[in-house]
Amino acid sequence: MQSYGRRGFLRVTAAVATAALTRQAFAAADMPSKPFRLGLLVSVKDNPEEVMEHVHSLGLPTVHLAMRDFSDDMAPRLRTALDRYEVEATVFISSGPGSDKYDLVDGPITNSLVPSPLRRERIDHLKKASDFAKLAGIPALFNQWGFIPEVPSDPLYEPTVEAVREIASHCRGNGQTFFNETGQETPITLLRTLQDVGADNLAICLDAANLVLYGKGNPVDALDVLGKYVRAVHAKGGFYPTDPRDLGKQVPAHEPNKVDWPLLIQRLKELKYDGTITIEPVVPAAARDQNIRDDKAYLEK
Repeated sequence: MQSYGRRGFLRVTAAVATAALTRQAFAAADMPSKPFRLGLLVSVKDNPEEVMEHVHSLGLPTVHLAMRDFSDDMAPRLRTALDRYEVEATVFISSGPGSDKYDLVDGPITNSLVPSPLRRERIDHLKKASDFAKLAGIPALFNQWGFIPEVPSDPLYEPTVEAVREIASHCRGNGQTFFNETGQETPITLLRTLQDVGADNLAICLDAANLVLYGKGNPVDALDVLGKYVRAVHAKGGFYPTDPRDLGKQVPAHEPNKVDWPLLIQRLKELKYDGTITIEPVVPAAARDQNIRDDKAYLEK
C-alpha cells in the first residue's frame, strides 16, 4: 500500500476532482439539448375553433395569432378554442388602421408607428389590442414598429420612441411584453431604440428572413447585437434584395436561402434561448399545409 505525504495527498485529490468534473462535462455535452417548441403564425377572422383545430392537427403546440376582431364575445371564444385544442397563443399580433406597404419606397412612409399621420390612431389601436389579448389570456403584444430612422436626430425618431414607450407602459399594466419584429431597421438601430425607450417589458421577435429580405443584416450576426432581447423567432427563408425598390424574395425555411438555420439555432442554444420557433408560411393557400409540414420536419432535425 502506497503512502502519501500532505502534498501528494492534495495532488491526488485535485486530480480525482478534475477527472470527475471532466467526466461530467463530457456527459453534459453528450446529452441531447432540449428541442425548441415549434409553432405557427395564424390569422383568425371569425373562426378561432376551425383555426385551432387545424393547428392541432399539424402537431404544433403554439401560435402567434393575428386578428382584428376585438368584439366582446370573441375573447372568450378564442380562449375556449385554444384550451379545447391545447394550443398556446404566446403572442398576439395586430396592426392598423390604414394600409402598410411592404417595399423599400412606400414602406418607410406607411408602416406602423414611424409615419406621423396615423401614429396616434395606431397607438390607440394597439392599446385596444393589448386589452383584448389580456381578456384572451395572451401574454404578449406584437407589432413591427416601422422603418425606425438610422439617425437619432431625424424628426421621426423621438416621436417613434415615445409611441413605443406609451404602448409598452399600457402593456405593462396588462402584465404583457411588447415585441418588435426585426427587419425594417438595422440591428444596432433597434438596440438604440430599445435603450432609448427604457421600458423593462420590451422584447424582440427575430424574424431571421426579414433581416435578409429588407437588406438590413445577417440574422446570425444580429444575435451578437440583440441576442439578450430575443424572446421569439419566426421561421421562413429569404434572399437579399437586388431591386432597390422592393424586398428580396421570401421562400419556405426548408428551401435553399440566405438564412443559415442550423447555425442560427446553434447560436440560439448558446444564448440559452428558451422561446418558440414559429413557422411563417409564405406560399399560396393551396400549398400552405405542405410548406408547414416540410418546415416542421426541417426544423425538427
